[in-house]
Amino acid sequence: MTTPDPTPTEPPTTRLTGPLTGKALAEQVTRGVRNDLNAWTFRPHLVSVLASGDPASRVYVDSKARRAERLGVKFTAHDLGANLTDTALHAALNDLSADPGVHGIMLELPLAAGLDADAALLRLAPRKDVEGLSPANLALIAAGRETEALLPPTPRSVRFLLRAALGDDLRGLNIAVIGPGRTVGRPLTFMLNNRGATVTLCNEHTRDLRRVLAPMDAVVIAVGRAGLLRPEHVQPHHVVIDAGINVQSGGVVGDASPDLPVRAQTPVPGGVGPLTSALMYQNLVRAVKLQRGEPVE
Repeated sequence: MTTPDPTPTEPPTTRLTGPLTGKALAEQVTRGVRNDLNAWTFRPHLVSVLASGDPASRVYVDSKARRAERLGVKFTAHDLGANLTDTALHAALNDLSADPGVHGIMLELPLAAGLDADAALLRLAPRKDVEGLSPANLALIAAGRETEALLPPTPRSVRFLLRAALGDDLRGLNIAVIGPGRTVGRPLTFMLNNRGATVTLCNEHTRDLRRVLAPMDAVVIAVGRAGLLRPEHVQPHHVVIDAGINVQSGGVVGDASPDLPVRAQTPVPGGVGPLTSALMYQNLVRAVKLQRGEPVE
């Protein structure tokens, strides 16, 4: 008797033959999002909640708003300012979660000093949490129940890029994840395991990184330290996915040195980022379907 494949169903990914960038995959995802949105007689409503006063967060929100307008999604930026209490933030998130006219919620991190992000994320309705960071969604991923969850867009972007470079079937491949952070590394570890990959979780303190990485098929790095992954750490057969973001005077750079002597490497910017943005709006579509009790992949 044949044993069913436990791997969650996911659409096939376009195999990349040129540079390992996210643009082509982002366009593929966006076409699917447009098709879903055009089939509906209403505009889903996405709300971004700011509670920091951070100018960079405002820039990111404005970018999301422009993309929402292009897609035909109703977008609201709910700026609570930096001088609020946890109680006030929780009340706002509770109201949005209970509002049937709101289909997706994003809590922009980091929050203002003194606010508890973990406690705030608990207030998000799991099926409106389009960034997939609430404990309920992360628990479903860890339990291998991805079809019931909203998946964090950045880890999902990484998995898309790995599949584009290595093939849709990741079973049996050895993949190192450097950086056990809540937003990328930890959920990604479970998401790769759900696809049958063997995952080695490292951090910036891992000793003899070259030896640890040598047998790997791919290396994913998301630490937040520019140039942490250097030429002496990698092998020619490696695929490197750089999910690090470091703002420097000359612009944004990743965690890996550019132009590593490897089989393929994502650039920063232009690698993980464009696909992450597209997958966030795919999550909004997925959120609406879950809220309506419709099947999702």
